Amino acid sequence: MIIYELAVKGRINKAQNISTTDTLNDIPQKLRRKKRAYLPEVSELQAVRHYTQLSQKNFSIDTHFYPLGSCTMKYNPRACNSLAMLPGFLARHPQSDDSLGQGFLACMHELQDMLKEVTGMQAVSLAPMAGAQGEFAGIAMIRAYHDARNDTARNEILIPDAAHGTNPATAVMCGYRVKEIATDKNGDVDFDALKAAVGPQTAGLMLTNPSTLGVFERRIKEIAALVHAAGGLLYYDGANLNAILGKVRPGDMGFDVIHMNLHKTFSTPHGGGGPGSGPVGVNERLLPYLPIPVVGKKGDTYRIFDEHDIPQTMGRLSAFAGNAGILLRAYIYARMLGKEGMVRIAEYSTLNANYLMKMLEQAGFELAFSNRRATHEFIVTLKKQAKELNVTTLDFAKRLLDLGYHAPTTYFPLLVPECLLIEPTETETKDVLDAFVAAMTTIKKEAEQNPDKVTQAPETMPVRRLDEVRAAKQLDLRWPAKENNA
Repeated sequence: MIIYELAVKGRINKAQNISTTDTLNDIPQKLRRKKRAYLPEVSELQAVRHYTQLSQKNFSIDTHFYPLGSCTMKYNPRACNSLAMLPGFLARHPQSDDSLGQGFLACMHELQDMLKEVTGMQAVSLAPMAGAQGEFAGIAMIRAYHDARNDTARNEILIPDAAHGTNPATAVMCGYRVKEIATDKNGDVDFDALKAAVGPQTAGLMLTNPSTLGVFERRIKEIAALVHAAGGLLYYDGANLNAILGKVRPGDMGFDVIHMNLHKTFSTPHGGGGPGSGPVGVNERLLPYLPIPVVGKKGDTYRIFDEHDIPQTMGRLSAFAGNAGILLRAYIYARMLGKEGMVRIAEYSTLNANYLMKMLEQAGFELAFSNRRATHEFIVTLKKQAKELNVTTLDFAKRLLDLGYHAPTTYFPLLVPECLLIEPTETETKDVLDAFVAAMTTIKKEAEQNPDKVTQAPETMPVRRLDEVRAAKQLDLRWPAKENNA
């Protein structure tokens, strides 16, 4: 039901109607409506109940287990949000003089230092507003590095076939050709294929470690040495940083640049298209090209460094200095955790993933890489159910909604057929993980004994299974208004 269906003509909550004729004085007559807008005529209580009930239909980390692989949908402490909303932070204008924001700038400077420490990088810029923008900054800096050396023959970025889709998109946006590198049967980058691909045309390699296959690249030091020997640089996609936080650092693996998804790892609610933050860290090679602004310190005073301080910068990525609210949440989260807490994040997220993986295997599910230990996520393949029972991964995902769980990531990475990429995160209890195994086991039995119950799911949701092809090709979101909405 939409709110227009509750409307009754004349039922208007006048106590909330603050519009007066005087408020229209600054609007030119030609821009005013000829008729009143066709708005739902409901009481205040109806409006409150309607939108509250809509919110209760949402699946969210506050209400359900949300094991999206590569997305780290974990609980974020409310303290981080409440402290980031202190009046002194909220009231600070981004164009105010540095002298009026020393407290905020001190927090950002310390956040840069903490991110440098956990990634093993020489410097950090907080400017990128999202993970994809952090990716762009990373590859743009690699290009600036090669251009500064007049090494313009390097026109190719190497990307594993298990990479996130934004990786090749970023490389192309930065003017590079993309060369895909295969994955071997154990989930590692095919080292022989990589060796054959690198050369004088190689600008860099984009890599996620652990990868989206849920395994750690065991030959990462050899990979880094190979790419560096060819004159290329290594970019680290930080989407899976949650798995290694405090345990191993990308800088120590040999990476030259990294972006970090603060909206995954460092306490910002993830999903819904934002808000986000994707700071970048660089080693000494790329230090001159860091995006601005950067928070610096002269003596006891914090200030914004711009192109005068970093003349070779790749430039600006947004109007101001990054997404301040998200950065504050990350700072508070890091301070709350400390070094010991960050280590626990990696340990418990990995423990939960390996426990859940083994329990699902015992329940009869097939693992994509049964000979490998999981990192913070792992892959189950339902290719047997799809082939023998005609029950697909999508069917399992829809049926999970009926049982009170948001589905894991489906059909990604693409090289594993009928896959579920599952990431339980460190914030879930054993009871939740056991209940999820029970739900998956129930659906498996239904698929074997009564497949229609699975293929026709969901049956308890407000909206049943859609014809996805028709919905994509004939999308119609209009409300058939009974009156002319002039």
